[in-house]
Parts: sequence; C-alpha cells; structure tokens
Amino acid sequence: MRIGIDIMGGDFAPEATVLGAILAHKEMSSEDRIVLIGNQEQILEILNREKFDPENFDIVHASQVIDMTDHPAKAFTKKPDSTIAIGFNLLAKGDIDGFASAGNTGAMMVGAMYTVRVIPGIIRPVIVATIPKPDGSYSILLDVGLNPDTKPDVLYQYAILGSIYAENVYNMNNPKVGLINIGSEEEKGNLVTKSAHELMKGTTEFNFIGNVEANDLFSDNKVDVLVCDGFVGNVILKEAEAFYTLIKKRKINDEFFERFNFENYGGTPILGVNKNIVIGHGISNDKAIKNMILLTKEVVDANLSEKIKEVFK
Repeated sequence: MRIGIDIMGGDFAPEATVLGAILAHKEMSSEDRIVLIGNQEQILEILNREKFDPENFDIVHASQVIDMTDHPAKAFTKKPDSTIAIGFNLLAKGDIDGFASAGNTGAMMVGAMYTVRVIPGIIRPVIVATIPKPDGSYSILLDVGLNPDTKPDVLYQYAILGSIYAENVYNMNNPKVGLINIGSEEEKGNLVTKSAHELMKGTTEFNFIGNVEANDLFSDNKVDVLVCDGFVGNVILKEAEAFYTLIKKRKINDEFFERFNFENYGGTPILGVNKNIVIGHGISNDKAIKNMILLTKEVVDANLSEKIKEVFK
C-alpha cells in the first residue's frame, strides 16, 4: 500500500507534516509506504535533523503550494506543480492508493471532483466525523460541512454512505441510522427532513430507526449513523470542538472528553468519490498528521471506495 501525503499542507507545514509522517511510519508495516509530496530540500533537511533515514519514504518533489488563501479552482489549474495537484495526479494514475492533506480544503474538493470524480449514481459526495459515546464506541455524523443545502434524496444517500463507512471502517454490524431532527415524532421537522423521513421509512437499504434529537447524540446504544445536512452537521461538530476547548481551559481532565480532541482522528474521508481521500484540519500538529495518515490507511484497507461503487452500480 502507498499513502501519499501533502507535506506542504497545513498551518505548521512542513515541520508538523514531516514529523507526523515519521510517527506514522513507526506504526505501519514494512509493506506500507508513505509518499511525501512537497519541497524535497525542506523534507530532507527535517529528516536529516531528526536522524531519520529518507529511504524510509518515497519523496516526490513539488515546486508549488496551494495556499489557504488561494481560490481553490483557479489555484488547482494555475499551479499544476503544487502538492495537491501532484497528489491527485498520482492518485488518478494509481501510483498511490490514498491521498491525505491538511491543506486547502476547497482545492482538495476540486481535485476530488475533477480528477478522480464522483462515483456514478452518487448525487453529492459527503464528509463525515466521529462522535464519541460514553461506552467507548463512536457514532458517525454526516454531512459535517460539504453541502449546507441538501434535498431529501441526498440525505437518503448519506444514510447509505454512512452505513457503509460504519460497517467497513468501524466494524459496526447493521448500524442504526437516525435522521437528526427537532423531535422524534415522524411529523416533526422542516420540509426537507419530513420528506427525507418519508423516503427512509420502511427502506431495506439501511437500518433506519427514525428521527433522533440532538440530546441523543451521546446515547450509548440508540444510534450509530447520524444523518443531516452540512449546515447542521458543521454546527454540531464545531460546538463539540468548542466544549472540548472549554473543558481544557477549565483544567478538567476526563477520559471521555479527551476523545473529542481532533488530533486523535486526524481527518475526515470524502465518501462518494472514486478514490480514497482524507482531509485534515488546517491546524494539525504532528500527532494529528500521524492519525490522518493512519486513517487513510484504514480507509484503503477497508477498500471503501470500491465497496461504495458496488452498492451504487
């Protein structure tokens, strides 16, 4: 397996990305290979300083970087030798099995949509997040920001995609799918959620349990996959991150709340495209980069994109 990483992506690149790659290498098998895509001179300088053999990696030089402030679509075409453009070209050709970056999220989405493309049958791809439960397990939340406005049939597909992800990456058996709403009753919600509920009710394509409310998010056994539009999902995710920050500021140490730390997850996969892609947080440190790479390996190991293609044939 070959995992490509954008070494120049993120607020603390290339320092954090190279150090994160070193940490990930130590936890991966000899059959796995990390491909560092970025400024070769800077990469070698950090590796030599850390006394880490460059032969442990494959290095692909990139002379350009798509900055966080760049326009995603324009930068992707105007900077063909950027780390993100090169990464997607390698992915499209099959030279790497997965690609991860903590860089410009918009450019990553442009690359996903126009280089490796959306799986036929998918209306819109989606990004996911994990929500920890008190019993030590997780639920899957989607969408968390890619599509703020969605139609009922898109939410229906999110339920399918979230179930596939939960089953194959988190080993959940027949995951319970809930539609996030303002009440558990069938008739509650806005026009979109009411219509989505009508589509989901009685389906055999996933295990739909009905509407769930925000206070069900941390229930141990009630729901495994939480479906909503990107507007609602992003608000939920950032509120969870804010509570974690608040708890740390108040010097409260608790094992459960520590699981809200984004560094432990590293990133989020894009579901619904033809290849395995993971997007990391722009403020990722070396620990977050390590976990972003390891998550990409898990997604590749699960053969996720191929399993989604099978379902949507």
